[in-house]
Amino acid sequence: MRTFAELSPSPRTILTPGPVEVDPRVLRALSYPILGQFDPEFTALMNDTMEMLRQLFRTDNRWAYPVDGTSRSGIEAVLTSLIEPGDRVLVPIYGRFGHLLHEIAERCGAEVTTIEKEWGTVFEPEEIVAAIKRTKPAVVALVHGETSTGRLQPLEEIGRACRELDVLLVVDAVATIGGVPVEADAWHLDAVVGGTQKCLSVPSGMSPITYNERAERKVLSRKRVERGLRGPDYSAPAEERRPIQSNYLDLAQLQDYWSPARLNHHTEMTSMLYGLREGLRIALAEGLDARFARHRLHESALVAGLRAMGVAFYGDPACKLPVVTCVTIPEGIDGESVRSMLLDLFGIEIASSFGPLKGKIWRIGTMGYSCSRKNVLHFLGAFEAVLLRHGFRLPAGAALQAALDVYDAAKEG
Repeated sequence: MRTFAELSPSPRTILTPGPVEVDPRVLRALSYPILGQFDPEFTALMNDTMEMLRQLFRTDNRWAYPVDGTSRSGIEAVLTSLIEPGDRVLVPIYGRFGHLLHEIAERCGAEVTTIEKEWGTVFEPEEIVAAIKRTKPAVVALVHGETSTGRLQPLEEIGRACRELDVLLVVDAVATIGGVPVEADAWHLDAVVGGTQKCLSVPSGMSPITYNERAERKVLSRKRVERGLRGPDYSAPAEERRPIQSNYLDLAQLQDYWSPARLNHHTEMTSMLYGLREGLRIALAEGLDARFARHRLHESALVAGLRAMGVAFYGDPACKLPVVTCVTIPEGIDGESVRSMLLDLFGIEIASSFGPLKGKIWRIGTMGYSCSRKNVLHFLGAFEAVLLRHGFRLPAGAALQAALDVYDAAKEG
């Protein structure tokens, strides 16, 4: 019989667009003893988490809590709870994850209209507003930070228009929450979905969400009338029942679980909640504005180093996502060979991309705990060495000096 070695994952410098390195304080929190899900000590932790999520999303919404599952579970929970069969839904697409929103909306039975923008760019707000006026959707579903292309979609004008036109705006902020400003209230976002494994530096496994009263009204309009142990009331005529298709991802039931009533829905992911709470505490202790500035600083140093190296950047710089930098793979260079050498010799992981960009760009993430001076300088030195080994001609040493200049300027400022 085969015996198995003790688990001992290799240490890595993870500079992908997610997952990223987990803060050691979060790892410690994950190891704490289990509490029962209705233990008053644990429900107090649930309340703490909701309060901190409101601060993270910058909202006064009543509902801000995590859905148990990876980021896609949060997206599905929000979309399946808000979209009824036959609803008109508009999905503006400028990268891979817009296509995901399209697919989920179709699975909900929506009448989906898409508008598409060339990858590497984003929409002008008026383009989306015009499409809203033309198609008259009930819901607009939009990605804030598109990691497949490294672009950031402005939201404020779109949110204002959706509010004026009485359209629900659902935003995928998985890649941006905790690293880039997300203003749920100021931007009139009706529902926002975040992720743990990117800028929050918590393991994948929970999806923080928030939604306002406008969205809640739609959710409650579809809530099953319950009897006994959550049985639906089938005495109502079939045409009057519009239940949410999923049980596990039913926001009406999830919010009951997170309410003071604590109506049992599922067994909460105790250890993951510990980790999320600690990750949120760390983010808020750093200060959100300071955290956003940190991400901008290390992005600036990385970009300066890469520019000095002589590589080309992908995408429109005017809408660059601060936490993901996309580099065009030079002609004649094997992109996967470069990635393998970085991982094998230096323990550094960067990402390729998807679809039409597969094999054409590298994506370098500077997110959360991975977003540090040590990691940026380590990567630039290693990347230079690997590119030289692959025959790419560059001014040796220039990248690190350019990055150090950025850090020196920040200290002087």
